[in-house]
Amino acid sequence: MEHSEFEIGMTFYSGATTFWRCTDVGSRTIVAVEVKGGYPAPNQAPPFTDAVEIVFDEYDFGGLSRQPIPD
Repeated sequence: MEHSEFEIGMTFYSGATTFWRCTDVGSRTIVAVEVKGGYPAPNQAPPFTDAVEIVFDEYDFGGLSRQPIPD
């Protein structure tokens, strides 16, 4: 994926099963939380009680997709 494709609230995958929700878009990075068991919900805003925000940079974008990536 390209940096320009990300927007706050969108969901994406890294690999076949790891599902993420974008929480912030910076000038060269994005921040996201992993969605596990429906948490956090699409309408839930930070701060999250049981989710850690992870930063993805330009080196990570190539491994991210809108659909699951088969193994």
